[in-house]
Amino acid sequence: MERFEEYLISHLPKAPSFHPTFDEALGAMLEAGGKRFRPQLLLAVVDAYTPLLMESAYPVALAVEMLHTYSLVHDDLPVMDDADLRRGRPTLHKRYDEVTAILVGDALNTHAFYLLADAPLQSDVKVALIKELAYSGGIGGMVLGQAIDCHFEGEKLSAREIDFLHEYKTGRLIAASLKMGAIVAGLDEKRQKALFDFGLDLGLLFQIQDDIIDATQSREEAGKTTGNDEAKNSYINHFGLEGSIERADRLAEKIEEQMGGFDAPLRAKLEPILNRYLGRHRKR
Repeated sequence: MERFEEYLISHLPKAPSFHPTFDEALGAMLEAGGKRFRPQLLLAVVDAYTPLLMESAYPVALAVEMLHTYSLVHDDLPVMDDADLRRGRPTLHKRYDEVTAILVGDALNTHAFYLLADAPLQSDVKVALIKELAYSGGIGGMVLGQAIDCHFEGEKLSAREIDFLHEYKTGRLIAASLKMGAIVAGLDEKRQKALFDFGLDLGLLFQIQDDIIDATQSREEAGKTTGNDEAKNSYINHFGLEGSIERADRLAEKIEEQMGGFDAPLRAKLEPILNRYLGRHRKR
């Protein structure tokens, strides 16, 4: 991932003008770091099957990270989570202002699709990538999940509804990252779907772990605002801390079993990444 990080830093979005801060603000949250979990998954699939396409896949991985980062910028706004810390730095609406944060989010969202359209890949591959990211990052995934999350704040959902909410809000973009790697690598639709379904379980685990972190870590430890989910339909609020840990344990076991069914090249690339995350809900 060091090479991808170098690529990201050298390809931060630029919008030079006489605006005093917008160009700087565009890259601020990308430059701040983060886990880069979604790009890691995408590039792992590409590396497993078509390592010669790794450099061609960098703009695709950056597009996914860019769309994810836009979602964080908007999620932190006062009208949504009203958070003041992200990736160890002040959120954009705190560092600059709300208008700048909204417009940076808009710009990162749209620029992600520019990167896909401009990637050095075959046109049919780029169309498939654009279609997947637009749907799983939009009304077929993250945006719908956010809408449900915000609308039902303060109103307790059922367990099935909570899973639906977080599958869409978090899981589908993680699943899309794996599927997009499969698209770049030229895998058939059956294997694309298998990776997407695997990603849905991984996304739910990731969300439960984030809810546990929010409830158990300080803002300094987490690098973001915590203790901010009191009115949310989080797993902690519905199942409690121990119930959430048990749920995460079951999902982690299921994911390990699923990985055992992958072929050797894919398992070799995914296991080192996922082994760092599968048990993170117990590192408190």
